[in-house]
Amino acid sequence: MSTTTSVPVPRHATGDSGASRAWRLLRGPQADPRWARPALCGLLALTALLYLWDLGRNGWANDFYAAAVQAGTKSWKAFFFGSFDQSNFITVDKTPGSLWVMELSGRIFGFSQWSMLVPQALEGVGSVLLLYAAVKRWFGPAAGLVAGLVLGLTPVAALMFRFDNPDALLVLLMTAAAYTLVRAVENGRSRWLVLTGLLLGFAFLAKMLQAFLVVPGFAVTYLWAGPPRLGRRIWQTVLMGAGIIAGAGWWILAAELTPAAMRPYFGGSTSNNILQLAIGYNGLGRLTGNETGSIGPGNGRGGGGGGQGAMFGGATGIFRLFHSEYGGQISWLLPAALISLTAMAWVSRRAPRTDRTRAAALLWGGWVLVTGLVFSYMNGIIHPYYMVALAPGIAALTGIGATALCAGVGSGRPPWAAPWPGRPGMAGRIAAASGVLASAVWAYVLLDRTPDWLPWLRWVIVLAGVAAAVLVLAGPRLAAVARSRRARLALAVAPLGLALVAGLAGPAAYALDTVGTAHTGAIPSAGPQVAGFGGPGGGPGGQGGVPGTGQSGRGPAGTGAPNGTAPGGMPGGTGTGGVTRGGPGGDGGFGAGGGLGGDTTVSSALTRLLEQDAASYKWVAATQGSEEAAPLELATGDAVMAIGGFNGTDPWPTLAVFKELVARHEIHYYVGQDGQSFGGGRGSSAIAAWVAAHFTKQTVGGQTVYDLTRPLS
Repeated sequence: MSTTTSVPVPRHATGDSGASRAWRLLRGPQADPRWARPALCGLLALTALLYLWDLGRNGWANDFYAAAVQAGTKSWKAFFFGSFDQSNFITVDKTPGSLWVMELSGRIFGFSQWSMLVPQALEGVGSVLLLYAAVKRWFGPAAGLVAGLVLGLTPVAALMFRFDNPDALLVLLMTAAAYTLVRAVENGRSRWLVLTGLLLGFAFLAKMLQAFLVVPGFAVTYLWAGPPRLGRRIWQTVLMGAGIIAGAGWWILAAELTPAAMRPYFGGSTSNNILQLAIGYNGLGRLTGNETGSIGPGNGRGGGGGGQGAMFGGATGIFRLFHSEYGGQISWLLPAALISLTAMAWVSRRAPRTDRTRAAALLWGGWVLVTGLVFSYMNGIIHPYYMVALAPGIAALTGIGATALCAGVGSGRPPWAAPWPGRPGMAGRIAAASGVLASAVWAYVLLDRTPDWLPWLRWVIVLAGVAAAVLVLAGPRLAAVARSRRARLALAVAPLGLALVAGLAGPAAYALDTVGTAHTGAIPSAGPQVAGFGGPGGGPGGQGGVPGTGQSGRGPAGTGAPNGTAPGGMPGGTGTGGVTRGGPGGDGGFGAGGGLGGDTTVSSALTRLLEQDAASYKWVAATQGSEEAAPLELATGDAVMAIGGFNGTDPWPTLAVFKELVARHEIHYYVGQDGQSFGGGRGSSAIAAWVAAHFTKQTVGGQTVYDLTRPLS
């Protein structure tokens, strides 16, 4: 087996424009065939169309982040800290990196649903481009195209690149870091490793410690396959770590050194400390289930830990990603990716240390294995959309495996079939056929979980998979007896086409269903509703589902306990991923509490009340929890105080602080909760009781509102 060597591209290569230089950077050291650039442009255009199509149907998507984006377009201080409100009372429960991109777009184009969500879609297109570039450099443009296509059509990717959660920027930055690591393994230059670290550091600012799940695989890849001697490789890996610290540390340092009185409270923390938030609630707490300040029973306070993962994502275990909660989101090609990884490890077992096939197995396999195992066994809160972090690794392994299929079909190989590595022979053909067949069978199982949704598709996929596997295994013999070049070429093309149907028809159908359906709320999920899972459209929590809340604001109402209390103490939802609070311009009020956000609507009467004399107050209103405050902010465009942060459990403000702010006439109204609100802590309950006992109330649009400038006699 030979190892590909890096050949530098001369600066005087044809074309001096910036676009030509960018293409050469992505193209790699070898000249591409003529079809590569048009095919890539087509892939990117298809991805952009998929992610941008009717993007406005998702509305504000997740109200919680949308309100924070609105705040960041009105206050640079809110922009820097990731404040939930423009008056900088409390932040979202994440670092603010993902908000910055949407907020800059809002400042340039004006804050709107489109200006907020288009950057997310473009981050998806960028992720596909970078994955293509990373895979293509070592395995050819065909492998890169397949990898990019798999990523683009992954259902959870089609969901999250049209949503305003932090995961879109997280995936883009991790994929960019993988590309720079590929360059470092090629040439051994420290600058590429430092850049890898910087990108991962910025990924931390998007979604905290989840960005570091790829670090073990990245470090092992370079320590094993980097060109320099071991001592230098160790030092360069340390430099990558320094890049991570620099990429994330500048903001952490600025946030920690800013006096508490001069910045907002760090939402989600119990001590107003960003590191405590990163390591605790959003870090180790997600692994152990001991999430102080979390939601639901236990919530990490007193006795033992929340164990929220089982409630939100089913039982932990090695097969968790194949269960109903996650299977349709991400696992379509996971069996094929693992088979490809095994084959890569086997064929490179005797190769030189710097062998590219082994390096790719370490890089992409490490990504998938570490992230997948963490998701499979974490006891804390986990949601289906987290699975998008696995998509680039699975797509890369699948694309590399697809080139093995091309290389193993015999002498009639099509012109795009790059060697993988060399001629794989019968063992390679068996691996390729196994991957195709496993993908088809697993797609049948996943589609069978929605028996009334496209029932014919599963049979088409199985037939295509069986036919592709047979042609892969028998390809060389059939090619040997074929009489014409055209027949041999057809024998080479047919297995790949059938394999694409077997592997991608299922996720493509899920992705199209996702794009064609509105998704809102804090826990969206891709594809049709699956039996045993709360799923899109709501319904009672199934195995590991969220009891009574529904998972996404789409489809018909489910059967969650309306406005009541679901099993386990969770507030009931309405089957629409939250509570629709009145119709546009209607008088349905703000509605009862409960749910995890959604496409919420505030009554016109309540909006008009809050907007009266708004400029005279720092906060036009206060209410319990960000999920209740977000629609008020979006409706009025003014700051609303979210007491207790995301779910009302943060210890801020204290009753004494709230009393002082009211005395200084900085808060105009308090919007009460007519039902049991989502989450809620003792501090917020004490404030609610104090307000009810001391101020006059009125009913506006069906909602109880207290005027904090009019105390009771």
